[in-house]
Parts: sequence; structure tokens; C-alpha cells
Amino acid sequence: MLVRKVQKFIEEQGLLHTGNKVLVALSGGADSVALLRVLLQLRYPCEAVHCNFHLRGEESNRDENFVRELCGSLNVSLYVTHFDTESFARNNGVSIEMAARTLRYNWFDEMRRSTSSDVVAVAHHRDDSVETFLLNLSRGTGINGLKGILPKNGFIIRPMLDVCRKEILDYLEFLKQDYVTDSTNLEDVYTRNKIRLDIIPRFCEINPSFSDSLNETARRLGEVALVYKTAMEEALKRVKLDERSVSIPALLKEVSLESVLYEWLFPIGFNSSQIKDIVRSLGGESGRLFYSKNWELLRDRSALLLREKGREESFGSLNLSFKVKSADYVVVADKHVACLDADKVRLPLTLRKWQSGDRFMPYGMNCFKKVRDYMRDRKYSLFEKESQYVVLSDNEIIWLVDERPDNRYCVTENTQNVLELRITKRGKVNSL
Repeated sequence: MLVRKVQKFIEEQGLLHTGNKVLVALSGGADSVALLRVLLQLRYPCEAVHCNFHLRGEESNRDENFVRELCGSLNVSLYVTHFDTESFARNNGVSIEMAARTLRYNWFDEMRRSTSSDVVAVAHHRDDSVETFLLNLSRGTGINGLKGILPKNGFIIRPMLDVCRKEILDYLEFLKQDYVTDSTNLEDVYTRNKIRLDIIPRFCEINPSFSDSLNETARRLGEVALVYKTAMEEALKRVKLDERSVSIPALLKEVSLESVLYEWLFPIGFNSSQIKDIVRSLGGESGRLFYSKNWELLRDRSALLLREKGREESFGSLNLSFKVKSADYVVVADKHVACLDADKVRLPLTLRKWQSGDRFMPYGMNCFKKVRDYMRDRKYSLFEKESQYVVLSDNEIIWLVDERPDNRYCVTENTQNVLELRITKRGKVNSL
């Protein structure tokens, strides 16, 4: 019965096709042993991989010895690796569980490539999916976290997601097939084990079909998630000005603007509480900043602007081009180029960020204006203000970079020699 259910699930989900080579993640526990036996029974070409994480002393070595003997008896090629999991977790500042997961899946991908396998099969089953649902629910999650475990994720497939733990144990008993038991799975230590050993049994007292019901709910939510994903993609297209900015007026027209912001910001580290604060800020004054680990978000006048921390662009060097002004010379109509009267400019030039008190005479004006006031009138965002550079000659601003030259230095009908300034690269700020 179990073999037929797995075969049907593989076909329905398109997990495997005739001739596909499968690399089976084999821990030695009941689930992975059953997975290997089922796939072999279904005549898929299989090889196995085993990770020794050295977390349970002799038990870890016992598991490795067991899978070696099992694969030998089944004539299945086996690849084994050893990890110093505790050192990896310590060096990378992650939990033991996260360290083991990262090491395991990275190695699986390496072995899939080196063995020319099509997929890696792991032994998650229906009860695991229920546990994942409850675990995500307890931590707080969006709709994507309530879909349970996916049958396929990249090169990873899970052929046994439609069978429960009891069916697996009954199958192994029918085969008289041994397996090893991880003692930590019987201890109420880790969060997932608390759900498995304490919470699910209590729900089953209320509803004996609890796992089946929750699995069906997760399946339906998976379908809802597809609708939600499409709606959010369309909403983001409507509100985005570009990948790093969102129009506030457009956002306020959305039915669920908090959900739209969640889909935009949660993947880059902004949590639900911050996103609620951002929504509340839309009714207040501009200028407020919000931070995730790697990003800054500015609530500007009419947009939300993102900037990666430590990645603020700085201007590099200036390209100076001297020309004799001929009768047919035309001033370059590009704000990224400053055309100046070369005979009025004194070298060397200095490129730096604007400073408080800086002033210049913007092109077209005959009076001085503070750079701060100019940017305010032009409605610069805070990010733009922080990134504004000026070029100076003899301590006088001759160009507000990529904006306007100083009127005193501009090309006139009396100009004989022209100096054209351009920014040629980004990088360290230099004096010229």
C-alpha cells in the first residue's frame, strides 16, 4: 500500500521520470531507510549519501556503520562525509540545527553534481509537514509559511510527503527491515520534538484525524498562496518606481498595503513589527528612517526609498577636457557634464561632499544660494542629500555635481577656452 501511494505521489507531483538517477539522503533512521527501499522497489537507479555530524558520540558512528552495512546488502553505492558541526555553528554564529542543515544540503548538491544524479531524495513525510506548519505558526509567518513542506524545492524531492510515520513503520515491519533510532528524537529537547511529542498528541486527543486535517488545510493554503503570490506581484508592479523605491500615493490605494510592504521588505530583513511602523509612518512627516541588518529605508515625501548599508555610492575622479571655443562650439546639454570658462578656473580642483555653509551661484541666477536651500527647493531626499558632491576651484564651488554649474564660471560669448568636467568612475574621493 505504501509503495503504491508513493508511486502515485511521485507521478502526480512530477518528482521523477523514467531513467532519473536518484541520490538518497540516508541517515539510517526509519524514514530514510523506507525511502531507499521504496525507490529501489520502484526500480529507480539509486545511490546513497550519509552525513556523520559527530553530535551524538558513539551513536553517530553506529548510524554510519549501519548505513554502510545496509547499502552493502542492497548493492547500493554509498558516499559518506564527516562534519565538525559544532565548530561550523560556532564560527558562523548559527544554531547546531541550522549548521547541520547548511552543511548537509550544500554537500548534497556537490554530490548530486559529482555523481551526475538528477535529484536528491529526502525522507520527509506527512507528519513532518504538520510539524513544520505548527512550528511556523508558533513563530509567526506569512501565508507561505503555512504551506507545509514542498514536494519539490530545486534539486530536492520528497516522495513520501503523502504517507505518515505509522505507514512507514508498518512497511518496514512487513519487510523485516531494521533501522536505527536517534535517541534525541525521543527526548523533549528541541522545539520540533516538543511539537512532535507534546503538542500533536494533545490535538489528536481532540481530533484523531488531526494530522490528516491539518495536512489538507496546508494543501489548500498552498493553492491560496499561488493566488496571493500573483496578486502581490501585480501590486508591487503598480507601486514600485524601481527596485529600490515605492510610490506612497500608489501604495495607499492598495487594498492591503501592509501585505504589499511585507512582500517587498520581509525578504531583506525587515520584520513584521517594523513593517507596521512603516505603515504608520505614512500618515506622518517625511524623513523617518528604518533599519534592517543590511538595509536602510527612508520615508521620503512621496516615496519609500531603500539603500544598502555601507554601499552608498561615492564619486571617484574627474575627467578634465580642455577645448578651444570655436564658432560652432555648442555647450553640452547634459547635467552630468559641466561646461566652464577654462580661463576663470584655477587648478587644482577638489571633489568632495557638500558641507554645511556651502553656497554657490546656480547657473541662470545672479545671486548666491546655499547648497542646503537649493537641495531643499529641489526636493532632494535625505539619501540624495547625503550623496551630493561639489567641485571646487580655489575654495569656490564651480559645479554642484550632476546638477548645475556655478553661473560665474559658465561659458559665455566671450569665452575663448572651455573646460568640460565629467565624472569618470565611482570609488575613493580624490583631490585634483
